[in-house]
Amino acid sequence: MRNLVLVLGDQLDPHAAALDDFDAAQDAVWMAEVVEEATHVWCHQKRIAFFFSAMRHFRDQLRKKHWEVHYHQLGRQPRKDRGPDFATVLTADVGRLGPQKLVVALPGDYRVRQSLQQAADRLGLELEVRPDRHFYVSPEEFAEFAGGRKSLVLETFYRHVRRQHDVLMDNGQPVGGKWNFDEENRKAFGREGPGRLAGPHAFRPDRVTQEVCGLVAARFGDHPGTLDSFDLPVTHAQARTMLRDFIHRSLPQFGPYEDAMWTDEAFVYHSRLSAALNVKLLDPRVCVQKAVEAYQTGAAPLNSVEGFVRQILGWREFIRGVYWLFMPDYAEKNHLQHQADVPPFFWDGQTDLACVRESMQHVVRHGYAHHIHRLMVLGNLALLLGVHPRKFHDWHMAMYVDAVDWVSLPNALGMSQYGDGGIVGTKPYVSTGNYIHRMSNFCGGCRYDYRAATGEDACPFTTLYWDFLDRHYGRFQKNPRMSLQIKHVEKKRATPEMVEIRAAAERLKRAWGGEGAVEGPQ
Repeated sequence: MRNLVLVLGDQLDPHAAALDDFDAAQDAVWMAEVVEEATHVWCHQKRIAFFFSAMRHFRDQLRKKHWEVHYHQLGRQPRKDRGPDFATVLTADVGRLGPQKLVVALPGDYRVRQSLQQAADRLGLELEVRPDRHFYVSPEEFAEFAGGRKSLVLETFYRHVRRQHDVLMDNGQPVGGKWNFDEENRKAFGREGPGRLAGPHAFRPDRVTQEVCGLVAARFGDHPGTLDSFDLPVTHAQARTMLRDFIHRSLPQFGPYEDAMWTDEAFVYHSRLSAALNVKLLDPRVCVQKAVEAYQTGAAPLNSVEGFVRQILGWREFIRGVYWLFMPDYAEKNHLQHQADVPPFFWDGQTDLACVRESMQHVVRHGYAHHIHRLMVLGNLALLLGVHPRKFHDWHMAMYVDAVDWVSLPNALGMSQYGDGGIVGTKPYVSTGNYIHRMSNFCGGCRYDYRAATGEDACPFTTLYWDFLDRHYGRFQKNPRMSLQIKHVEKKRATPEMVEIRAAAERLKRAWGGEGAVEGPQ
């Protein structure tokens, strides 16, 4: 055998650089389901099922081309496993197959990249790591963009990439005369709500997916989440169908309501394409192209199209650039020195906080919640409680189907928990319950009053918000984006109410394992 091409679970791209010169006469593909990837964080059952099902479908796609694929498939009984992790299984297979070289596209997880390199070194084989062409911007190009800059700003990067790839541009200027339409994209639904929403396209599990779900139920049935109503795309064809459905049905309303939340609506007008994108069942260029075409034909307004394009061409590329620029040290950052565990109800949603219960039911049922649920409900509460940013990232990796390390770490540890001290976001994203009240209907049915910081019906978000600003007052005093919040907390500090707030916050943190607690939940 000449090359053994390693294809990981987030690299299901038939056009990947690792397969560029594949010769079926002398090369083979290697893929492996391993327990470590389901257990290094306590993975949601639907996340495990999605990855394994998509991998098996890709394996079958390659075999139809008469390619040799060596696939380690987990069985329902652990005794049939050839090893717990990639390195062990790969070592055994290399000894049996005898390749001259290992080839892989750049993994999306630094940990996996290091593990494969160490295995190759022990085997005395070259590991050729090829670029991941799925993305618009390589890590090297991002490093060149970042070089010499005092800070990294998404908007600057976004404009740079749009110009470079001529997306929504007109003679060097942004189409519509503006780079973004944020001011038009912050609407709430109002008292009447969104009405009947269709939601993203759903898929009936085929035989392969049913077999995977049986495996997950047998071996990982004690993991969080549920396998009920598994309806995710697990093939390239299904992912393309989901994209077409989103462009036709939801994109026109996506922009105005991308930040809105509503009871029992997990998806609203969001695409739910992130999981398919992150395992390479979809090409981001196709997503951007189809969205832009929708604007050009009048099928979707510019504010919706630009908002969707910015998520892919801007934020997604920016986050990956940050990951590779700062790893491995980035994973250990903890700017605010928070130490707590995530609250126990982040695993099952059992809480009397209506907004958290609503957000967590989406996570438990679907392994998904849109970005405002993630950032301004669950992330907000974790930050206010003083959860360790790495622990929050591990939870995020465990519970979301679309989580891969490169995208989760800067989003969860950086953007959400301010663990990087401002590399990704220039201020911590925290709020009282008032923001949640403004963007949803959750507060109307909650036992807590979003306006109250003290008293029996005080909203925990509001109490903890003032406590957070008070605790970190010295850190945020000189942050220009925090000046208004600092003025407000200074007024609170001059009143007896702050003493009550501190005491109430301490009770909440002790009850939920937050900062200052004697011991977090196990």
